[in-house]
Amino acid sequence: MSKYKHIKEACYTANMQLPELGLVLFTFGNASAVDRDAGVFAIKPSGVPYHELHPDHMVIVDFENHIVEGAMRPSSDTKTHAVLYRSWEFVGGIVHTHSTYATAWAQTQQAIPILGTTHADHLTCDVPCAPPMSDKVIEGDYEHETGYQIINAFADQKLDPQEVEMILVANHAPFTWGKSVEKAVYNSAVLEEVAKMAYLSCTLKPDVARLKEALIKKHYERKHGHNAYYGQ
Repeated sequence: MSKYKHIKEACYTANMQLPELGLVLFTFGNASAVDRDAGVFAIKPSGVPYHELHPDHMVIVDFENHIVEGAMRPSSDTKTHAVLYRSWEFVGGIVHTHSTYATAWAQTQQAIPILGTTHADHLTCDVPCAPPMSDKVIEGDYEHETGYQIINAFADQKLDPQEVEMILVANHAPFTWGKSVEKAVYNSAVLEEVAKMAYLSCTLKPDVARLKEALIKKHYERKHGHNAYYGQ
């Protein structure tokens, strides 16, 4: 039995949730789960349809992109995951999808504006969008640079990736993360729903107003503040 069985199973379960939640089509996405003590993460193999996956198919990779265990090639986005794990030690799982509405916002190079309380239950700001890559960077180590495209966007926009656990990559698609891969999947589902609501709101009323600060503060803090009272 593999000593990485725990993260292989967590990674497999997370990947299988993506089509169930309507977040991926065919092989358009991947999830990974990390074991910090072992210095490795499990990630979906590249190009394998979800219905053919098995926990043993998950590939174990270290933070320098070396395959530690597995018979298949890991996801083509593995280098992006590795950069984020290496740079942000609080991340326990990462999800990348091409979910329809979030990707539509990414393709227009726009952040998703905070318009309602559903958004404010999870974030106090717009869902950020990392700016497009230069041609020189695209021609280089593309997936590796995508990781830094995300990290640099957080630095430039002065955002905390422990509070804002999601981003759109311009002209590409969304990435989410969390303390666990389960939370990263949750964040992907939330992001897609918020993206859909924002799209519909902007379609119905192009000059729709941003949510006022009092409501943003109230809804975020009732779930995440020091005196949070949402849930049990």
